[in-house]
Amino acid sequence: MEDKSHKFFDEAYERLREANKELFRPEEDIVSFLVCKNAQFAVENYLKGYLLKNGVDIANCNTINTLYSECVRINSRFEKVNLEGFTCQNHDTTSRSCDQVSKVSNCFTIANNLDTFLREEKVIQ
Repeated sequence: MEDKSHKFFDEAYERLREANKELFRPEEDIVSFLVCKNAQFAVENYLKGYLLKNGVDIANCNTINTLYSECVRINSRFEKVNLEGFTCQNHDTTSRSCDQVSKVSNCFTIANNLDTFLREEKVIQ
C-alpha cells in the first residue's frame, strides 16, 4: 500500500501544479474547468494517498467528504484543513465542476492548503 500511496501523492502534486499554472494565466484566458478538476483531483489524491499510507481500504470512499472524514478519524489535526467552500466535496468526484474564477481559486487554495498540511505533518516531502 505504501507504493500506491506514493503514486497518489505524485499525481496530486502534478494536478496541483497544473491548476496553479492555469491560474497564472490572464483571467480572461483561464479555463476554470481545468483549475477546478485539477484542484479536485489533487485533494482527492492527497486524501487517498494518506489513507492508503495508513492502511485504510478506500473502496467505499467515493466523495471527498468520506475520504476527509476517514483522514480526520485517523488524525484529528486534519480538521485544520478547512474544506469549506469546496463545493464538490459531497458529490461523486466524477460529477461537478466550477464555472467562476473566484470559485476555482478557492478550490485551488484548499488543495494547496492540504499539500502544505501534509508537508508540515512530514507525510510528503
